Amino acid sequence: MSKYGFNTKCLQSGYDPKNGEPRILPIFQSTTFRYESADEVAALFDLAKEGHMYSRISNPTVAAFEEKISDLEGGVGALATSSGQSASLIAILTICNNGEHFIAPNNIYGGSFTLFSSTLAKFGISASFFSKDASDEEIESLIKPETKLIFTESLSNPGVDVLDLERFVNLAHKNGLPLIVDNTLATPYLLRPIEHGADIVIHSSTKYIDGHATSVGGVVVDSGNFDWTNGKFPHLTEKDPNYHGLSYTETFGEAAYIVKARAVFMRDLGTCLSPFNAFLMNLGTETLPVRMDRHSENALAVAEFLESHPKVEWVKYPFLKSSPSYENAVKYLKAGSGVISFGVKGGIEEGKKFIDNLKLTALIVHVGDIRTCALHPGSMTHRQLSEEDQIKAGITPNLIRLSVGLENIEDILEDIEKALEAI
Repeated sequence: MSKYGFNTKCLQSGYDPKNGEPRILPIFQSTTFRYESADEVAALFDLAKEGHMYSRISNPTVAAFEEKISDLEGGVGALATSSGQSASLIAILTICNNGEHFIAPNNIYGGSFTLFSSTLAKFGISASFFSKDASDEEIESLIKPETKLIFTESLSNPGVDVLDLERFVNLAHKNGLPLIVDNTLATPYLLRPIEHGADIVIHSSTKYIDGHATSVGGVVVDSGNFDWTNGKFPHLTEKDPNYHGLSYTETFGEAAYIVKARAVFMRDLGTCLSPFNAFLMNLGTETLPVRMDRHSENALAVAEFLESHPKVEWVKYPFLKSSPSYENAVKYLKAGSGVISFGVKGGIEEGKKFIDNLKLTALIVHVGDIRTCALHPGSMTHRQLSEEDQIKAGITPNLIRLSVGLENIEDILEDIEKALEAI
């Protein structure tokens, strides 16, 4: 539906009912699909024919959700996964083999940091991390012959630093590497990284895409623009014996990456999204523009309130003029999203006391919900990191991550003010 506007795509893309069919995307809660000839099923397994053979690999409800997110991001195809972590895992495994390497900033989400630094190392895939303030020369010094990609976040979690996308696109492509962008906190409504040259976009659709804290899921979107035939990615160009010697780039062209992600890693690892969760996330996506406008409006009001409060040491929100990311925010983002990070005056105990005195705002290990929630990353989401790595990632002992919801702004502000007064 490329000719239509974003709001229209949120409502209409992905599912086109024919005469007499259900108007709303159905839940195809079935593991398997019936066919009438052996040759037809054989063609499905040879990747010679499109269709659904088993819901671990594809499913009509999930496929409609994938098509919608791909359309919203401007990709050639998407793969929905069981979680955002699965999306990150498959996005990297599709490119990196044992013995290979990638680089990422050290201010990424704590779960991504441990996945990259610890778990993927057990697969024989190594990662190097650079400071968000590193120069181009410092970043390029980490690139080795076996380096296969650069991984970034459009809005860092929890620091809400805005990525200078064009800078990292240029860095990646100068070195013959694809750029992966985790676009979870921005969503395709506020930012479409592919329009700025990014190659792969991922989401934890658990967050704003679902929006209602009902379902865990993830999505990988392929731009279709990266040249996998540049000599660095033989596992995408050479013949795959598991599919009778086909080459992904020769057979599937611009969709080579996303086809391999599904046909190899979703098939073998089985981190599939359930049809019911795809149905719920599709519903969430229908209201994404309306919700993101309100999230952003409320969050900016909260950020401005916090910035002037005597018990707050610092505030980070993209559209505060005092934000180090303000210029990038104006350049890349439609609005600021709903996440704020700030530091209460004091340390970890003052941070905990603030959290414990919130009433309307819930203590939840989550972000991107229609309801306002907060947490203390240093003692919660990033506790697996050493104190040194926390500081490198910008996780100070007094940092609070606040996910501003859709409640009346007066109620949100009153709740925060009373909690601050209790410190």
